[in-house]
Amino acid sequence: MSSDLQPFAPAVPPAPPADPLADVVAVLAGLLRLEPEEVDARRSFRFLGLGSLQAVEFVAGVNARCGTRVKAPALFDHATPAAFARHIARELRPERAASPPSAPDAPVRGLTAPVPPPAGRHAGSEVLDVLREELARLVRCDPWEIDAHAPFALMDLDPTLSAEFMATVNRIYGTGERVFVLGAHPNLAALAAHVAALTAEPATTDVEMLLDAVRDNLLTIDQALALLPRRG
Repeated sequence: MSSDLQPFAPAVPPAPPADPLADVVAVLAGLLRLEPEEVDARRSFRFLGLGSLQAVEFVAGVNARCGTRVKAPALFDHATPAAFARHIARELRPERAASPPSAPDAPVRGLTAPVPPPAGRHAGSEVLDVLREELARLVRCDPWEIDAHAPFALMDLDPTLSAEFMATVNRIYGTGERVFVLGAHPNLAALAAHVAALTAEPATTDVEMLLDAVRDNLLTIDQALALLPRRG
């Protein structure tokens, strides 16, 4: 006996977007009331007109469209639609999706929370966010306009601002660094890794911490080796 009923098929999760850049541009264009072709993906979000309050809505829209869980501060390190799309693409890699939900760096939404760093230890990424905010305040720009790997020499940091910046860093983290540390650690990423190393608990394994900083491109190998004797 024939039947019009179709066999039940289990739900299949949606495939990752084939073109994260197109999705990022589409969300941004909709938020800014532009046509997608009007968005130059090589321009900074600031140049394109994305304000600080819109940034959270933009990232939420990209997450909803792509199935990711990135946070708004990711715009700090990926300050153009093209760079942010590459970040989204990395988040969608199969090996990341296959990681167990119980892992500390892959919390299940609504059920678990990220594991905080041990008391007394400042993670390099957290220090970087703080330093970026303080530097942006000094040079009067939005934090995401600051490239963490751009040399301080190319920024609008005169001697007075450099001294004020280092005084702020010392006040926040209880360090006693002099302004010439900006020469030894010539960009924000390197300085953040340096401050994180200085403020780590003695129980923290120096080698492991510095290797993490090298893997994250926060320190060069030479900078990491230079820090080891100071922590020994």
